[in-house]
Amino acid sequence: MEEALLLFIKIMLINIVLSGDNAVVIAMASKNLPLHQRRRAVAWGSFGAVILRLLLTVVAVYLLEVPYLQAIGSLLLLYIAIKLLVEDSNERHIKEATSLAGAVRTIIIADFIMSLDNVLAIAAVAKGNTALIIIGIGLSIPLIIWGSTIIMKLLDRYPIFIYLGAAILGYTAGEMIMGDEKVGHLLAHSNHDLHWIIPLGGAFLVISSGSVMHLFRNRRVRSH
Repeated sequence: MEEALLLFIKIMLINIVLSGDNAVVIAMASKNLPLHQRRRAVAWGSFGAVILRLLLTVVAVYLLEVPYLQAIGSLLLLYIAIKLLVEDSNERHIKEATSLAGAVRTIIIADFIMSLDNVLAIAAVAKGNTALIIIGIGLSIPLIIWGSTIIMKLLDRYPIFIYLGAAILGYTAGEMIMGDEKVGHLLAHSNHDLHWIIPLGGAFLVISSGSVMHLFRNRRVRSH
């Protein structure tokens, strides 16, 4: 009983630490929606993300054997981070249903990619205890929803946090590259400092690319 309780506490701590990035992407993906649709986007996106996370955890043992999986996922996350940064909050001409569906889709895809580290960590700690895995991940839902709601309020009040959120996603993508069993080992073997250079480079890439693309997009809109 004590061992199960200790494992449960470890799983919850992992969820708290590793769910921060997921809360950021939910907030970033929902920030352009009308206020009355944000809660639905957060709820449906979080629900879909948690279901995927449960499925991922079940097959975590097999995921460990897939080479380059995290590296490929990191590239997808970089794309998502730049896309979220480029999106103009004033562009509300898309139908609300499509916007809501797009936000939910972005949340689920990004969370799927970013949950690899969370899933593998929980699977390792739980030691095959499926009940603990399900309970631990299930309780992460309120943590993610609560966190994303707070972050969304910050994004509304202080637009600079949009760039901070994008930088966090870029940094996470860099960490995923270094966390890949094959790619990370190869890079670390060539230069140990790449453990912090690559994540910082990911953050810089997202901010610089997103800012330039956003600038060109605004100029093109004004010219028309």
